[in-house]
Amino acid sequence: MGHWLDRNIIEPGKLPLLLALASFVLTFVVTRVITRLIRAGKGPFGNVTAGAVHIHHVVPGVILIVIGGFGAVAGGRHGFGSAVSAVIFGIGAGLVLDEFALVLHLDDVYWTEAGRKSVEMVVLTAALVGLLLAGFTPFGVNDLSEDELQNRAGVAGSVGVNFLFSLIALSKGKARIAVFGVIIPAVALVGSLRLARPGSPWAKRLYRRRPRARARAILRAYHHDRRWSGPRRAFQDWIGGKPDPPRPLERG
Repeated sequence: MGHWLDRNIIEPGKLPLLLALASFVLTFVVTRVITRLIRAGKGPFGNVTAGAVHIHHVVPGVILIVIGGFGAVAGGRHGFGSAVSAVIFGIGAGLVLDEFALVLHLDDVYWTEAGRKSVEMVVLTAALVGLLLAGFTPFGVNDLSEDELQNRAGVAGSVGVNFLFSLIALSKGKARIAVFGVIIPAVALVGSLRLARPGSPWAKRLYRRRPRARARAILRAYHHDRRWSGPRRAFQDWIGGKPDPPRPLERG
């Protein structure tokens, strides 16, 4: 284990990234445990307030991101200061992304259906950082040979093609595939070749006069959502807690 850590993490200078990821995941887990205890009315925890203002944990998270980010820039990639900055940045990122949905909607949607976006963002971020730790390089540059790496035109062409695949996948409504495709180009290639999701920019523009393609896209999206929405929601509930049921509409 020690040899693997030295060879794959410490020598390539990835220790700060590992520390940032570990502190990020740990902060998210601890934060969710505390918020779920507060929600259940258990334990010594409570909401932080300043007068009548509820101080959300995204506020100290932003401050910690700023401190850790500038500390990392000033301290370089090696040394004790870099490790401390990485931990501070990871803690701040965990606090901020735990309330990503609040920032997105500018509303306290933490325990609503919209709040699931926070869990999705945390899982996506952790997965992407994990791929970087595993040795994947954005746009598949790590797949090039030594001769290709020395050829700037070849590198630029490879990056441009992979980026184009990711953009096509994004225009087809496959945001997750587009993001992962930046790290693993084969994923973006598959996403760019498959049918677009209904309502995506690609479908609106190119399927408008192709009723068969539009019908196939709707059918495929229906079967995909029916197959995976249940397991995905159960996984999100297990990680972040089940959202509150929607409030019934008041009759005037």
